[in-house]
Amino acid sequence: MSVVINARMVAFAVHALAVVASVMVFVWSICYRGGFAWESTNKTLIFNLHPVLTLTGLVILGGEATISYKSLPFEKRVNKLIHLVLHAIAIILGILGIYAAFKHHNEKHIPNLYTIHSWVGIGVIVLYALQWLYSFIVYFFPGGSSALRRDLLPWHVFLGVFVYVLAVGNSVLGFLEKLTFLEKSGLDKFGSEAFLVNFMAIITILFGTFVLLIVYSKSPPSVEEDNYSYSAI
Repeated sequence: MSVVINARMVAFAVHALAVVASVMVFVWSICYRGGFAWESTNKTLIFNLHPVLTLTGLVILGGEATISYKSLPFEKRVNKLIHLVLHAIAIILGILGIYAAFKHHNEKHIPNLYTIHSWVGIGVIVLYALQWLYSFIVYFFPGGSSALRRDLLPWHVFLGVFVYVLAVGNSVLGFLEKLTFLEKSGLDKFGSEAFLVNFMAIITILFGTFVLLIVYSKSPPSVEEDNYSYSAI
């Protein structure tokens, strides 16, 4: 079942929300949290890389990659390559973002993996990487037979949507967790930073919602050389 919408028009909303979310997370990290660094005596600067890299990578670039088959006006082979590369960049940024969180914890002697956010985060990056690897082998190089690709496509779509929903939900969970820690440390619950973080979570949810709307929209007419479509993911 598909939703009858103009996917490329809705994609403009996705792109706009991507810009808004990116600006908000940078403003939060720089203007409210003091910036970021790989090495610093102020360990908060190391942690600040975590939300920036994971949001822009797993959620924003991951979302843009997910809708590339329906949002971009290029031929399928070009969209396929863009889809592959954007997902690869998303995974790299996600790994760096998770590394920043571990580095911050280790240097401040804070235990790792003690929250549901961290557990789900590890699950997301592992599933994301495995999904990319098997998709690369089956759909890109060396490539499976037409029948194999057609048979595996529903699983490719399902796993892609599942991992992306987990990434969006875990990002929102991360905002909640961080804001709760900050408020327990004295941050004003009705201050500008608290409102910024809450609105950033809402923007993230809206972004993910529009991505899923495009995923389940009716594919634009096209000539598929293998008699099946990658358009869902």
